[in-house]
Amino acid sequence: MLYLQVFTFNGFQENTYVLWDDTKEAVIIDPGCSDRQEREELTEFISDEGLKVVKLLNTHAHVDHVLGNAFVKRTYGVPYYLHPLDVPVLKSVAVRAPSYRIFDYEEAEPDAWLEEGVPVTFGDTTLEVLHVPGHAPGHVAFINRESNLCISGDVLFHGSIGRWDFPGCNFDDLISSIKHKLFTLDDEMEVFPGHGPATTIGRERLENPYVGQNGQYA
Repeated sequence: MLYLQVFTFNGFQENTYVLWDDTKEAVIIDPGCSDRQEREELTEFISDEGLKVVKLLNTHAHVDHVLGNAFVKRTYGVPYYLHPLDVPVLKSVAVRAPSYRIFDYEEAEPDAWLEEGVPVTFGDTTLEVLHVPGHAPGHVAFINRESNLCISGDVLFHGSIGRWDFPGCNFDDLISSIKHKLFTLDDEMEVFPGHGPATTIGRERLENPYVGQNGQYA
């Protein structure tokens, strides 16, 4: 069985996810923990649950999703996975962070690459990797069909879609990623986004004001 815990961290209210199964092996997705209190909240949960963190995964490398990368790598000694097309985005964080009044950002280098069609495994669990560019060139989503679970990052939200006005964003790619990748998933699949509450593929396909049945960009 697959388990999920969400933490909402940093001034961007970013969702950090811990996934684990009955083996107690775990992955951390998009660690946004940005201060001592948030880092302790994450590590105390992992300790209390008796989890063994084995991988660090990023859906993409925007500043709010990578603030805790170096801390997680250092604390748990795990490899960091990122899609190679998002390396320029990652490299830009150190330059852009001060504009968000973030002055203590610590860089972390990827150790391995995410690629569509190459699954990520931990314990008895397999996560499919979908390349869903648009919000970021190397953006990915993680899928577990057995648990009907999708970690969508900042591509698809409850009642919204990702921004396309950052450097490296592409509106056409974003809409295509949603329509031709995410919306091919089952209606019942639960979507856990990078910000805000969970939703389902079926709900967003029907009601999303941007890409839903009667949406602005349908």
